[in-house]
Amino acid sequence: MAEEEVKFRVTIDGIPVDVAPGTSILNAARQIGGDIVPPAMCYYSKLEGSGGKCRTCLVKVSKGSEKDPRPMPKLVASCRTTVMDGMEVQNITSPEVVDARKGVVEFLLINHPLDCPVCDQAGECKLQDLGYEHGAEQTRYEFGRRTFERIDIGDKIQLHMNRCILCYRCVYVANQLTNKREHGILYRGDHSEISTFIEEALDNDFIGNVIDVCPVGALTDKTFRFKNRVWFTKPVDAHRDCPSCSGKVTLWYKGADVLRVTGRKDEFGEVEDFICNTCRFDTKQTNDWILEEPTQVDKESVINANHYYNFNPPSVITENPTLQEANAEQLARTEKLK
Repeated sequence: MAEEEVKFRVTIDGIPVDVAPGTSILNAARQIGGDIVPPAMCYYSKLEGSGGKCRTCLVKVSKGSEKDPRPMPKLVASCRTTVMDGMEVQNITSPEVVDARKGVVEFLLINHPLDCPVCDQAGECKLQDLGYEHGAEQTRYEFGRRTFERIDIGDKIQLHMNRCILCYRCVYVANQLTNKREHGILYRGDHSEISTFIEEALDNDFIGNVIDVCPVGALTDKTFRFKNRVWFTKPVDAHRDCPSCSGKVTLWYKGADVLRVTGRKDEFGEVEDFICNTCRFDTKQTNDWILEEPTQVDKESVINANHYYNFNPPSVITENPTLQEANAEQLARTEKLK
């Protein structure tokens, strides 16, 4: 007879959940879902060793466990703290956590440029969401922001270090998906930066995944750069028979054109299967793919504004004789003033 699986009961914001021993508070909260889940800018469940860098997932442990009910003296990073049986955690119900998260966001934005109107990550940026939810009205920082020149690390990827928050995700991807890692963190403290070794190019068949894991706009796809805003595109799930990867991707359409290809992401913004560079950069024709269905988009996302859930969306412009006649009259008046 098989032994009964041991489960720990943890309560997060008053909601109990049973999880396996060794589960982090963050992943326990993800099993509950909704607003209970702390934000995470550096943790990535598919990358070993990630987490503990950004501090946005701080929570308050008001009860350590049934055996030792004493609260933890300080806020803890939920991505790095494992649950104990009987643990009680406060996230959005703790004013202390909300205030600390506001301070963390302020630190992340100290050097981050306010270039959302021109950044390709806008609409998909986790820092943008955090700034909206927890950001202060204005910065208290009185010194100049650190600035870097843009670097092309390979023919398809551009590094904009001004936007980087040093989450280390791209470093872990390069370290764990490729045989040769050529970039990492150089220098220390506020001089730290992501860079390549003596400006070596990132040349590997899976290195394009650093674009998908970057939570801000520091690493961008040069083949998509400045081509369109993400909320004007329509994502569709597709797949192909690829010898290097799973071949399961999301195609981002503008009309009949595929503007970019990305890995499919789950509800927490994490890539389900890492894809190769051939799928990402070299196959941007519809006939290269087998289309499946429109990608499920969070209803609160700006991408949802122009989204549809069938392959025959209604026409954007309908016939309106009255409006067309009024437009013709306005055009005639305008021509006279030229």
